[in-house]
Amino acid sequence: MWMSTDSKTQLEPIVSAKEPKITLNHPRLKAIQRRAAWAATLIPALGSVLAFVIALQTGIGPVEIGLLVMMYSLTAIGISVGYHRYFCHCTFQTNTTVRVILAILGSMALMGTVTSWVADHRRHHKYTDAYGDPHSPHCHDDQRLTGLRGLWHAHVSWMFNSDITNFALFAKDLLQDSTLVKVNRLYWTWVMLGLGIPAVLGGILTASWMGALQGFLWGGLVRIFLINNILAWGNNSIGHYYGSRPFKVNDQSRNNFWLAVQNFGEGWHNNHHAFPNSAIMGLEWWQIDMGGWVIRVLEKLGLAWEVKVPSAAAREAKRNEVEKAEG
Repeated sequence: MWMSTDSKTQLEPIVSAKEPKITLNHPRLKAIQRRAAWAATLIPALGSVLAFVIALQTGIGPVEIGLLVMMYSLTAIGISVGYHRYFCHCTFQTNTTVRVILAILGSMALMGTVTSWVADHRRHHKYTDAYGDPHSPHCHDDQRLTGLRGLWHAHVSWMFNSDITNFALFAKDLLQDSTLVKVNRLYWTWVMLGLGIPAVLGGILTASWMGALQGFLWGGLVRIFLINNILAWGNNSIGHYYGSRPFKVNDQSRNNFWLAVQNFGEGWHNNHHAFPNSAIMGLEWWQIDMGGWVIRVLEKLGLAWEVKVPSAAAREAKRNEVEKAEG
């Protein structure tokens, strides 16, 4: 099994015939996945182009910027705090109301249902940068990837050419959650709500149809384009290619400051792979982690508890592993 770009071993299957299949070879589901991938990539991109063309003619004001920042922040919380840290890694506990709100906000990002996102991400952690990882920039199927080809695969093309992750294997707990199943069934309703809210607010705040259109574009499609490329896809590609590796892990995850300040702390990706059960990804005082700050606020309000964070001793032990390996 190949684990990193430094390894010289060959890529080999890591799932035996007796073990449950990690993917599903289902033509209909693959077709649905491709259509969803086109929707998530092409429509927001075209909407962003239209928004900038209109901005060149009419300018962009505080309403458009405010709606973009507001919707970006809300959906980033949904993905970073909700989909990732809570549903995927169970890094803290909360009540049903907060769980549902986080699931809805994450759904508005147009990255898939909670169950599909969590299944893909748990699979990524189990086989990070090795055979079985759905979006590594270093390998795909039985091939090694390098340079722009690997970055492109990890960033976008994996959504079109990867097999469907076996939900029953990687997200069985979520499939058994009746509340979450109901949220998943209304996935496209939440996506439309995420587009409709900024459109309505833009129309009300400017008292014009153009304001509604601008709200739909900047708070809706431009926001989706940015959050997908920066928060999720950027971590898949850049987060496994460029940056520092302060902790010893068997993959190529990296800490990247510039990603972290834009994607609510998700850019501290080496920290995360070293301590995947930590609710806080910015483990140093200077590491900006807005997702972690949100969890701390929820904790102060009594809306989050059992917040998991690695001890200073655990962090030091991981750093010592790096020093020993380099020595």
